[in-house]
Amino acid sequence: MTPVTAEDVRRIGQGFHEDPARSMSLRAEAYTDPRWLDADVQGIFARTWQWLCHVGKLRAPGSYVSATVAGMPVAVVRGRDGGLRAFYNVCKHRAHELLSGSGTTRNIVCPYHAWTYGLDGSLKAARRADRMETFDKSEICLDQVQVEEFGGMVYVNLDPSAAPLRQQAGDLAEDIARWAPDVADLTHAKRLTYDVASNWKNVIDNFLECYHCHVAHKEFVDLVDMDTYEVRTHGIWSSHFAEAGKHENAAYDVSEASVTEHAVWWLWPNTCLLRYPGRGNFMVFQVLPAGVDRTLETWDFFLETTELEPAEEESVRYIDDVLQQQDIAIVESVQRGMATPAYDQGRIVYDPAGSGLSEHGVHHFHGLVLDAYRSLVQPSEDPADQPLRPAVRTAVRTA
Repeated sequence: MTPVTAEDVRRIGQGFHEDPARSMSLRAEAYTDPRWLDADVQGIFARTWQWLCHVGKLRAPGSYVSATVAGMPVAVVRGRDGGLRAFYNVCKHRAHELLSGSGTTRNIVCPYHAWTYGLDGSLKAARRADRMETFDKSEICLDQVQVEEFGGMVYVNLDPSAAPLRQQAGDLAEDIARWAPDVADLTHAKRLTYDVASNWKNVIDNFLECYHCHVAHKEFVDLVDMDTYEVRTHGIWSSHFAEAGKHENAAYDVSEASVTEHAVWWLWPNTCLLRYPGRGNFMVFQVLPAGVDRTLETWDFFLETTELEPAEEESVRYIDDVLQQQDIAIVESVQRGMATPAYDQGRIVYDPAGSGLSEHGVHHFHGLVLDAYRSLVQPSEDPADQPLRPAVRTAVRTA
């Protein structure tokens, strides 16, 4: 497929302005042309920190999780020294995948020819090859991938030159610790999955604004005090905060809630972190492209116990049967509309007060997308081709 050019990037960003009050959105082509999907995978997902799992899944020595990130198989293991290491999940002998799913192991053993690697990725044994005078197993080691514990979660990055996530978004970790201090102690209780007929960027656009909430999510605005709703943008993340769950509402039972805030964080490009009213909880909503007009979503619930209390069952049903169905219908309709000649791009609605009725979170996302696209094309002396935010440019399917 023909790669995107500097002219393509200039065209896709035409109408975007640094000031959200003067800006248009990305053009529809970015959501409908398969060339931009390739740009998304190579220019965004292969270069950014991708959520893998909760730290609890990799707490014990020898524990591991395998995943696919930007089309690449990876595995993360906890060493006996307590450190986390990530590798391309590929045997150096005949390229067979080494680990599948998640679990605990003493060594990494290839299921094809039983080549055996230590938890540090070094080759420990190779059947029969050990007898060859020309074979030196000390020269063979699995290729490493960047991995980091951050905010109670584990993230990986395929880009060896990417700055550490804590360096890029340390203030996000501090924010999570403030509003969800128990996140690392919670346990996985539930996963929901969705296959959505829309471009992944439409899903993120929709997540990053509540301008539509009064119209599309009547139960949600009964749960959340929209008068206190505030959206803030930062380097590679943004946040939504509001008081919530303080009275009987149409969404779910909050009569015994210990958490009475709605706290949401979005981490560039596709990781959505949430804490809703209720018992101690934390949720991860991950958005992964599966085609130019197809997105795979996972919604993981981390709670105080693996068994859901009745109010939590009710809250999960609300998210699954009501909130998600409303949002899926929205983004699928938007995708269909973007494929018509009737739409090219739309105006960003901006409230300088940063309320929930403002789309400056979407504008912030679009700026980062354009920066990533520009990084794919040959730099030029034309200022229009230069990144909008050079300071933040450096910024899956999980098992």
